[in-house]
Amino acid sequence: MVTYFSDEWVRGADGMLHRRGARVMVFDGAGRVLLQRGHDMDEPARHWWFTPGGGIHRGEDPRAAAARELAEETGIVVAALDLEGPVAERSAIFDFAREWVHQDEVFFTARIAGADLDSSGWTEVERQFLVEQRWVPVEEIGALDGELFPEELPAFAAALLAGWDGAVRQLRREDTR
Repeated sequence: MVTYFSDEWVRGADGMLHRRGARVMVFDGAGRVLLQRGHDMDEPARHWWFTPGGGIHRGEDPRAAAARELAEETGIVVAALDLEGPVAERSAIFDFAREWVHQDEVFFTARIAGADLDSSGWTEVERQFLVEQRWVPVEEIGALDGELFPEELPAFAAALLAGWDGAVRQLRREDTR
């Protein structure tokens, strides 16, 4: 039996599972961003695009978690100190595996020449909901079929493509309930 929620998820007083997460917006030398597409296990026709990332382990630094998650999900290895940021933060409530969950996220960026993608580090849960990962030209993000997370992904990626200005953006709180 698959356990969808690791011990990173803690049930709050509101009854909702909560965790902290770290994500990475990866740019290659061709002006593309690495995105992943997942689908709802209960609604296979529903899918969404997002940046690589995942939960921060207890006691783990968010930057280290971002680098670890990037390597596990994509095969791209970067030193935690080579990540820019944090470039943004957001809070999101969304449905996953028949639960409403709350995740507070911190975003970093990485700039690489390019890389072949490797999904061999995906967990059993990731293998069930991740459909693909691909390099997408920044100007084409808004035309992707499906939902985008964060909702501001096209503008967010465009703003960071040329470089980070040192500001930590506060992305809109998302609640898909």
